[in-house]
Amino acid sequence: MMNKRKMMMTTVAALLAQLAMSSTIQAQTRTFSFGYDQPKSTGYGLAGDIFDAKLKEVSGGKMSINQFPAAQLGQEPVMLQKVRSGDIDFIISSSANASTLAPASGVMSLHYIFRDEAHLTKAIASPELAAAVKDIFSDVTGARILTIETLGLRNIYSKFNVEKVGDIVGKKIRVQATKTEDMHFSAYKAQVVHMPFGEVYTSLQTGVTDAAENGVNVYFSNKHYEVAPVLSLTQHEANNGFIWVSDKTWNSLNDQEKGWVTAAAKEVGDKQPAMSLKLEQESAEKLKKMGVRVVENVDKSSFMNIAKPVQDQIAAELGPKAVKVLEIIRNIK
Repeated sequence: MMNKRKMMMTTVAALLAQLAMSSTIQAQTRTFSFGYDQPKSTGYGLAGDIFDAKLKEVSGGKMSINQFPAAQLGQEPVMLQKVRSGDIDFIISSSANASTLAPASGVMSLHYIFRDEAHLTKAIASPELAAAVKDIFSDVTGARILTIETLGLRNIYSKFNVEKVGDIVGKKIRVQATKTEDMHFSAYKAQVVHMPFGEVYTSLQTGVTDAAENGVNVYFSNKHYEVAPVLSLTQHEANNGFIWVSDKTWNSLNDQEKGWVTAAAKEVGDKQPAMSLKLEQESAEKLKKMGVRVVENVDKSSFMNIAKPVQDQIAAELGPKAVKVLEIIRNIK
């Protein structure tokens, strides 16, 4: 009986020790919320996966993220408020939506400032550009940006070909609700329409809008080809965005932990652009095989001739920080 009692006590002690150890490990492990409004199959999901993998690696498994894609935590304007209030730890937002907090960041959404995909990739990796962009957000309270990411270049999709700027004259095009978008598309003599991204499919289906614009993979992942089966590769604008961290979250970290988060963000900036551009190309091939008409022979010069003076006008209106960012991008060879 004594031996059995000792064995039971030993077993109970071992279980209690194991539970105590497990609780300690859990207490030392932090899982953060990471939201974005596109499906995980897009470049936003790539950014989330890269960030999570690097964060786990450098922290030795002490820190990780839980991704909330497809606007589970709200569309970008809502998440921008939630990350500032500390209700979300990390989010991704487009540069266009971020301009609602720091108008000068709208410079990143200017049309045709990125010559091609190679130029875009090189620009995103530029420490000088990253520093200038972060400076734009220095006055924003409640959150800060960690790095720039991209989904590639944006294109126009509709039920008709867009081969030159004249093809969108008078057409109702859903654009992001920013001054940058309004001025460019108005200069092309299109009618701009604002609405949340989640309403774009229905608006194209019902004729509320004639066209929309976004990256190839976003168009593919959200099945917008079902209601707008013609994708015209205008490549008019970079689909740039930022990873944000809440100040509440950031201030809860010690210096070592901040270093881990910074390293994870840098990994996204280093690796995500090339991976995202590859995803764009793969999506375009899939769309072609599905029967989507992909218009490649777009006369981009017809857009560029109109866009160039608008670039300078908008940058000047957005202020010296925006002018500096535009100059940096233009000077990247």
